[in-house]
Amino acid sequence: MNSIRPRPQIERLATVPHGGFNSTRPPNLLDFSSNVNPFGPSPRVWDALRGVAIGQHPDPRATPLRKVLAQAHSLDAREVLVGNGSVELIYHLAVAFLRASDRVLIVGPTFGEYAAAAGIMGSEVVMYRASAERNFEVELEALLSLARETQPRLIFLCNPNNPIGAYLPRDAVEALLRGCPGSLLVLDEAFVRFAAGAWDSRGLLAYGNLLILRSMTKDYALTGLRVGYAIGAPGVIEALEKVQPPWSVNAFAQAAAIAALRDEDYLRETLAEIAHASTALRAAFAQGGWRVMPSAVHFSLVEVGDARSFCAALVRRGLGLRDCSSFGLPAFVRVATRKPEENAQLASALAALRREGS
Repeated sequence: MNSIRPRPQIERLATVPHGGFNSTRPPNLLDFSSNVNPFGPSPRVWDALRGVAIGQHPDPRATPLRKVLAQAHSLDAREVLVGNGSVELIYHLAVAFLRASDRVLIVGPTFGEYAAAAGIMGSEVVMYRASAERNFEVELEALLSLARETQPRLIFLCNPNNPIGAYLPRDAVEALLRGCPGSLLVLDEAFVRFAAGAWDSRGLLAYGNLLILRSMTKDYALTGLRVGYAIGAPGVIEALEKVQPPWSVNAFAQAAAIAALRDEDYLRETLAEIAHASTALRAAFAQGGWRVMPSAVHFSLVEVGDARSFCAALVRRGLGLRDCSSFGLPAFVRVATRKPEENAQLASALAALRREGS
């Protein structure tokens, strides 16, 4: 008897590797692969979780949280949609807007889920790929030329970029919006709160072809609860809402997110400590002779030669880094800042590796 097979596009899909939890890693690994706020969530989050009524349905559209987010961003609630992490919203974008005949332009190297979401719909992925030789700097004219040539339905731009940490200025993003009026630019700002002097992208929503993605799993450290949100024109938000299952965001996540948003002092304090700690950690790699890419955020891309063997050597010392081979960068690792005392352990291990290799 013949088995029922999925669509060919689904059969061809490969799982996207990620940092953080990995069932094959040794227990008690000090994890520098996960680029999350190492200080954890606000203490108010724990108080909020204790009051959650788990025996009843949460609001099916996370309406109270949407209202809090809208107020925080000076927007109408119709311009905001909350998701089970921003990744869920990326997949909803593909379902709501893409056809097999469409093209999707991705500014890379970057987060792998953009291409995976496009692949589900059978859309053609066009990749603009910045080069290591130019420190992964995006050449705006080349990107605009590719966009005009390919006429993509969606453009995915992670800003600040993961795994590189590069952060494009407002005028570059605005030029992309102006130059591609027929494309929806998806500006993924999952890490923007970690960037010093970040510019406000909300002013660009007036162009009408911009959707902003934010993640509360990174800066607010709600990683295990999965909370992300989209900001955009009401028509775009309505389309996403139509393909989103009800109760997508559970009651714990909704309560935790509201509590975290009401403790901005805690967030600012921890982000300042992370920024300070990042400087010392980057210096430890640079002093060891490894090439550290410029980064506007708390994680860095570091050229180490053979990422797989480099990561394996640190795993033996109880430390985990992100092998960037899955980004197409087998000579690079991504390292995220942790607390100062933990960063010191990594710096000590790096010094030992250097001595052993000399």
